[in-house]
Amino acid sequence: MKLLRKDDLSQAKILVRTPNWIGDAVMCLPALRALRRALPQAELVLVARPWVLGLFPAQELRCRTVAYDARGAHRGIAGRWRIASELRGEKFRAAILLQNALDAALLAVLAGIPIRAGYARHGRRLLLTHPVEVPRRGETPRQEAHYYLEMLRRLGLIEEYPEVREISLPLPSGVRAQARARLAQFRKESIAGKPVVGISPGAAFGTAKRWHAGRFAELARRLGEDLGAIPVFFGSKDEAPLAESLLPDAGKFAFSLAGKTSLTDFMSIVPGCDLYITNDTGAMHAAAALGVPTLAIFGPTDEQATRPLGARVQLVVGEADCRPCLLRHCPIDHRCMNSVSVEDVFDAARQLLERSKQERPAREENYAR
Repeated sequence: MKLLRKDDLSQAKILVRTPNWIGDAVMCLPALRALRRALPQAELVLVARPWVLGLFPAQELRCRTVAYDARGAHRGIAGRWRIASELRGEKFRAAILLQNALDAALLAVLAGIPIRAGYARHGRRLLLTHPVEVPRRGETPRQEAHYYLEMLRRLGLIEEYPEVREISLPLPSGVRAQARARLAQFRKESIAGKPVVGISPGAAFGTAKRWHAGRFAELARRLGEDLGAIPVFFGSKDEAPLAESLLPDAGKFAFSLAGKTSLTDFMSIVPGCDLYITNDTGAMHAAAALGVPTLAIFGPTDEQATRPLGARVQLVVGEADCRPCLLRHCPIDHRCMNSVSVEDVFDAARQLLERSKQERPAREENYAR
């Protein structure tokens, strides 16, 4: 395998194609930080889908970001040619493709980038000047953050790396107070002194990753009635009907922001939560990276590969002989998710809320730094 020479790239302009989905974008952050440390003087330009741009700490990484909107301005052949022409004018020396698709490599070719490095997947090997073999099971730690770091190691850009145990996103000072104020505005009622619990009842990948909607509603009701918490549902526009359907059974304290916030809004609001309860979703990774105590429910997916990382993360994992199947939709009786009871999640949530209450002063001090 051909290695990249750091000396050749030390002052170069480098395009970095980031993953498309929120969870993957969070999990590639350790690799982006490692790349910046390896090439401190290089000019990095992140090319990303519009919905994940707000995740990347551009100031910390000292990089520019470019939106690649394949559903809008860059849709179809004409749109892809348009962005390729714009990128060609930047005269990039190299492209590092953290995103796996054939489209990422094709865009780099159309943009006239002479060095194109990435995993040799999805039929794109011949489009890469520096194809990287995909690591086999057991060659790297299971959590997906190491998948991106391993690419950089195999390219010769970094040496051995430690196991990633936490991924964090920087937060401005006073963020919790500002987030709580925004939550109070949305709810149109004071939340002073009350624990706020964010809930993601949806999952973009498919229905198999979703805990039963009725159990989310019952959980929200119990959080409100038994613990005095304020449950707030989050989700995309597509998930808004699901969240709204839960409100009649979720108790008088619950309300929904699903479909009402962008990713940037979500990231500025969720630090106001004392706990985040979620399926295996992108929001799960974002909340954990922002330091919010996170309780994640896993069924068909591999919790060792896609779990959020951090000291304030706890998992509730379903039981079934057939898991993890990684299927979008369960072909039988969804037994992995059905094995997770409301009592299981409520007990874990109660413990995390108590710990969150005890840790809050220290957490807010860290936010202020």
